[in-house]
Amino acid sequence: MTLPQEMTLIEITTPGGPDVLQPRRADVPVAGPGEILIRVHAAGVNRPDALQRAGKYPMKPGMSPIPGLEVAGEVVSLGSGVTEYSLGDKVCALTNGGGYAQFCAVPASQALPIPQGMDWIQAAAVPETFFTVWANLFGLGGAHKGQRALIHGGTSGIGTTALMLCQEFGIQAFATAGSADKCAAIARLGAEPINYREQEFAEVIAKQTDGKGVNVILDIMGASYLNNNLKSLGMDGHLVMLGFLGGGKAHDVDLLTILAKRAVITGSLLRARTREEKAAIAEQLREYVWPVLSAGRCLPIIDKVYAYTDAAQAHARMEGGDHIGKIVLRVE
Repeated sequence: MTLPQEMTLIEITTPGGPDVLQPRRADVPVAGPGEILIRVHAAGVNRPDALQRAGKYPMKPGMSPIPGLEVAGEVVSLGSGVTEYSLGDKVCALTNGGGYAQFCAVPASQALPIPQGMDWIQAAAVPETFFTVWANLFGLGGAHKGQRALIHGGTSGIGTTALMLCQEFGIQAFATAGSADKCAAIARLGAEPINYREQEFAEVIAKQTDGKGVNVILDIMGASYLNNNLKSLGMDGHLVMLGFLGGGKAHDVDLLTILAKRAVITGSLLRARTREEKAAIAEQLREYVWPVLSAGRCLPIIDKVYAYTDAAQAHARMEGGDHIGKIVLRVE
């Protein structure tokens, strides 16, 4: 295709609420060395996008000020040194920002061919959550067959992905949510739901595991859940922190429990990882998860699709907390 000189993207006009997301015209990016230029057909919406919009995401030099961490589309230009893709290939990709746009340049090593049978919307809902869950639940957390895991925010994009992969790989899963509908969705994904408005999750875990606890916890809450998370861990358990919706600074931490259980507390920010680290995660997904997706299992759950020019509405829905699964922008 003949590339236009300009495109429409969604910019953060100033830190603030969803309404600060506004369309504007800009030059089409150029694929640099090792990069591919993607004509974007769909882009996933993720919690870090909202944090960036609000001015609360740590932005390192070189990070794109345009939101959007995952896209699906077709390759329309190749940077120097790229040999693994050809023009016209259909791919999904973990971006370094810039996904809320008609075109996005990404490292070729962070792209993967769209699994067989997936459409643009489904494919755009894969990279950020699957990269995150694989790197943290299975990587840092070391989760494997026969273990037990606790997933907080079980109906989020991260949560639903984690629960599907737990079921796929033989891991008994528990997950927290705040409504009957969300708990029912968790049960449909093969996990045991815990309504945090009605139950103390640490008490449920203790009862359901005969006091043995879980091997891995994937946590998005941070400070407010820390001590109950420690209670829920088994011996040599891993608490992997992905967010701090419940506060970023913990006080009165039960250090004795950490020592007694030999607990490991860790966490990571996917966006801050190096290109090489992201490439390694992509290769692991290609080997272990892509065959599963191509077989029609563990497909992303889509909550709602918006036009990309309605990104403000998409962010409002995500922050409202009623969604189950992924919110996706359709890019025209």
